[in-house]
Amino acid sequence: MCPPAHFRVTYSINPWMDPEKPVDIPLAVAQWEELRNRYRSLGHTVEELEPVPGLPDMVYAANGATVVDGRVLGARFAHPERAGEAAVHRAWYRANGFSDVHEPEHINEGEGDFAVTGTWLLAGRGFRSSPLSHGEVQEFFGRPVIGLDLVDPRYYHLDTALCVLGGDDIMYYPPAFSPGSRAVLERLFPDALVASAADAEALGLNAVSDGHHVMLPHAAVGLLEPLRRRGYDPVPVDLTELLKGGGSVKCVTAELRPAA
Repeated sequence: MCPPAHFRVTYSINPWMDPEKPVDIPLAVAQWEELRNRYRSLGHTVEELEPVPGLPDMVYAANGATVVDGRVLGARFAHPERAGEAAVHRAWYRANGFSDVHEPEHINEGEGDFAVTGTWLLAGRGFRSSPLSHGEVQEFFGRPVIGLDLVDPRYYHLDTALCVLGGDDIMYYPPAFSPGSRAVLERLFPDALVASAADAEALGLNAVSDGHHVMLPHAAVGLLEPLRRRGYDPVPVDLTELLKGGGSVKCVTAELRPAA
């Protein structure tokens, strides 16, 4: 499917990818396994998505779908290199007990650009996901959607610039967003934790919170004490090899939100 005529996919160079520094595959696997084991040590159930030859980006599992109340909105990828992942994700959900799985009409890259708070569904646009996907996700989940414009190509997905900590508590990096979107975030989340440039550049906002523990890249040291002051327990992890592909903790974690 091609993007609608009034929606332009912006291709940008991954700022974390350097062809002169290839990924150390054994180390990348070890780092992923350490993250998986950390989740399990904290009491979480981890389901593993088996890799498929020819689809190396499937390690970034968050992009494959969005799950809310046990319902699954699949992805439709912006770039042809990842298009084949969408059907694999939908098949996995159907095979694992999710009966309401929707194949989207418009381009969205799952939880890369959709973030679920207690009240809203925050939806990024500007580099990957189509703005038309926002209406589609609102109709499917029946939750109010807040559209947010990303303007810095280093933060090409919402999950690189914003993290939901619990309920309506978030942390984010304001310069990643347009002035209007920053104003919306300030209005809706006046007590949000605001990340520094250094922590954002370390992909510190590409984190996962269970409402108490916050799994985040180990280099985002400036977020540790602010999170503790808010009552969270930050858990730094080393995913430097996966960072070379442009992702970290959240990118490799698809959250399975069951029906209430």
